[in-house]
Amino acid sequence: MTGVVIVGAAETEAIGVLPNQSVLGLNIAAAWRALDDAMLAPADIDGIAGAQNPHLVAHAMGIQPTWVDTTNVGGGSFMLHVRHAVAAIRAGYARRVLVTHGESGRSRVGQPPRPRDPASLPGQFEEPYGARAAFTKFTLPVMRLMRDRGYDERDLASVVVAQRQWSSRNPRAGRRDILDIDEVLASPLVAYPFHSPEVCMVTDGGGAVIVTAADDVSAAQRRRSVPVLGTGEGTDAVMIMDQQDPGFSRAISAAADAAFDEAGLRRTDIDHVMIYDAFAHLPWVGLESMRFVEAGDAAALISGGHTSPGGRLPLNTNGGGLAYTHTGMYGMFAMNESIRQMRGEAPAQVNGAQTSIALGIGGMLTAAGTLIFGRPQ
Repeated sequence: MTGVVIVGAAETEAIGVLPNQSVLGLNIAAAWRALDDAMLAPADIDGIAGAQNPHLVAHAMGIQPTWVDTTNVGGGSFMLHVRHAVAAIRAGYARRVLVTHGESGRSRVGQPPRPRDPASLPGQFEEPYGARAAFTKFTLPVMRLMRDRGYDERDLASVVVAQRQWSSRNPRAGRRDILDIDEVLASPLVAYPFHSPEVCMVTDGGGAVIVTAADDVSAAQRRRSVPVLGTGEGTDAVMIMDQQDPGFSRAISAAADAAFDEAGLRRTDIDHVMIYDAFAHLPWVGLESMRFVEAGDAAALISGGHTSPGGRLPLNTNGGGLAYTHTGMYGMFAMNESIRQMRGEAPAQVNGAQTSIALGIGGMLTAAGTLIFGRPQ
């Protein structure tokens, strides 16, 4: 147990295609909504974190932080921000930390470029051979994963089928149509074996959370303050070709082990799971690397309906990056869905869920962060 809670959490009013909003504007819009959710003002915040220039957010909002975290390990950075905020609050370096995310992934308004570095390891050994875009880096690994585990294309399509059952219940989800396996396999092929519904959406949007000590909340805040029970982070090989097993991530495993150790919980104690899913095979990797199932059992868990509505391990209940939203760094949205579920405020609410785990990954599985949440006390 960390003794720290999420006292405010929100997303931008709209997500999807927002050509009138810049990256900075999305960060600020999400931050104001999180402050409103927490019943706090900028003067109450003394720590700030974000993957893209959080000091600009602080300046624009009149926040004068004494603690700043600019960690950027890709789409799961926000899980690490919360973990680092927990450490800062425990150490007395900050009382209340605002973590923000905003990204114009679709409209590219104020979106900083990501220049390729030809001197980097991927720049020397992967990109010259065509492994540049995300879907070109994951095609060979997922084919190896499917061969090693005995999974097939219908198993991969089952991930979409399961998550569309959740997104169909979520009015904010970008893809809400329920599909069956044959419909997924008949959709346009992006890069074998990925069909279009098996690749994440590209959207604009933002989100924010406010982290503070559990004994530093008012009576009015306490009812919706979500305890952070455990946190973890880890790293793995920089290049896909250096991964020993494309179905197992050392980064995810280390992050999960640390979070469960801190929370004092077992895998069987978890009622709800959010796994970063830029591509349809990543829930397999997350489930097996966090050891919710043995290697080779993840596909059967999902295709058997156990992660769908009414299943024993509800997974990606907002629809995930495949069907809810994916701005480019999806971790904030996975975290917000875990928090909504613990508060009992999710559109597709899992009745009775007492614990939730949110897994964020980044850099094509080079880094991971994991957070375990509980119900407000």
